[in-house]
Amino acid sequence: MSGSPETITSLRGGAIAAIRSADLDRKTELAQESANRWFARTLSLRSPLDPPLADRPGRPEKPLLVPPKNMEKRSLHTLKGRIALLHAIAHIELNAVDLALDIVARFATGPVPNSFFDGWMQVAFEEAKHFRMVRARLRELGADYGDLPAHDGLWQAAHATRTDLTARLAVVPLILEARGLDVTPALQAKMRETGDLESAAVLDVIYNDEKGHVAVGAKWFRFLCAREKRDPARTFQELVRANFRGSLKAPFNDIARAEAGLTPSFYRSLTSTSNA
Repeated sequence: MSGSPETITSLRGGAIAAIRSADLDRKTELAQESANRWFARTLSLRSPLDPPLADRPGRPEKPLLVPPKNMEKRSLHTLKGRIALLHAIAHIELNAVDLALDIVARFATGPVPNSFFDGWMQVAFEEAKHFRMVRARLRELGADYGDLPAHDGLWQAAHATRTDLTARLAVVPLILEARGLDVTPALQAKMRETGDLESAAVLDVIYNDEKGHVAVGAKWFRFLCAREKRDPARTFQELVRANFRGSLKAPFNDIARAEAGLTPSFYRSLTSTSNA
């Protein structure tokens, strides 16, 4: 089923409709359709007819959400372990769809240029692609998204920055997404080691796209800091200390981070930061 023009009132309206949808096929479809129509310049940025923004994204009944500390760790050398990892990645990618859409919808009334929304809708489009790819791989392995529990830490971290765009950029792309650049290469290697080349290939696509997502975050973080005449690295550190519960853990993929515009001066001094 393809979304009708009446469903998507504007870019902001399409983003909100996707966030609110509990049907995950429909959610990713709305995200990609809104992106394509925005890129084609057949949507306005916002409309008086846009639905209200939800505090939480729409979700099916499963997976059960549990605290992060309750998540079971399993070896990737077993099928169950690889399914558990892919399930966790599917959950991350699903949250990433909603987070990219939320930054568009929540800040559509802010003083940012249209190219800001170009970047984040490209991110939303690719995160939707990632979720579909990982879910398809889970199904090939006899499982599905929702079969295992998951945690709500990503959305909670983002929701804490709902009134501050600069803080949102610091926490979501420059902390949470950048972490993916650190951990994914080792996961790719382990998947290949176990002979699961299909799952490794899915992780390859995600890893290469995520570099671009961190770059979008770094670009607009620097843009906002320049406009406010603030030092980007110092501002990043202040915002992380104020808004991120947890600590940054080495080792860091310094090369991939730097390629995305996130240099060590931003994050090295935060490795022992903890507000938990």
